[in-house]
Amino acid sequence: MSYKVDYINVSTIGLESSPVAKALAGLRANEARYFMNKYRHEFTVIPASASQEAIDYVNQILKKERDIEFAAKPLETSCFQVENIKWTCVFYEDGLEVNVLYTVDNPKKRAVGFKLSDGMEVPKELADKFKFARQKSKLAGTIRGSFFVIKGEY
Repeated sequence: MSYKVDYINVSTIGLESSPVAKALAGLRANEARYFMNKYRHEFTVIPASASQEAIDYVNQILKKERDIEFAAKPLETSCFQVENIKWTCVFYEDGLEVNVLYTVDNPKKRAVGFKLSDGMEVPKELADKFKFARQKSKLAGTIRGSFFVIKGEY
C-alpha cells in the first residue's frame, strides 16, 4: 500500500520501528517538499516488503560501485521518473536515506546520495569513506549528506 508523504503534517507512519522515527519522518517530508517544489511531483512511498526490486537495484549499485552493503533494515522505498531523471529512494530503520539519481540521457549526471537523519550516527559502512556536509531543515532539523558519482550503467 502506497503512502503519499505529507510535508505539512509530518507523520511517522511506516517508520515507527526506527529509533529516530521523528527525525526520519522529517527527512522523508523534506524530500516530499523538495520534489513538490522542484518538479510538482507528489512523493509517495511503499513498504520495503512490497518493493524488493527497488532495494535490489540500489544494493546492486552500492555493491558494484563502492562495495557497500548496509546492515540496516530498509523500511520504505520510492521509485519514479520526473523529466529525464529516474529516482529511487530507500529509507532505512537506522535513519539513513539512500537515493539514486539516474539521468536517462546523460551518463555524467548520475549519483548516489546519502542523507542521515538528525540524531543518528554515521553508519559504519560509510564512516571512513565519506565526508558529510550539513544542511538545516525546518522539517528535519540538521541533515547530513554526502554522495558519489555513478560510473557504470544500471
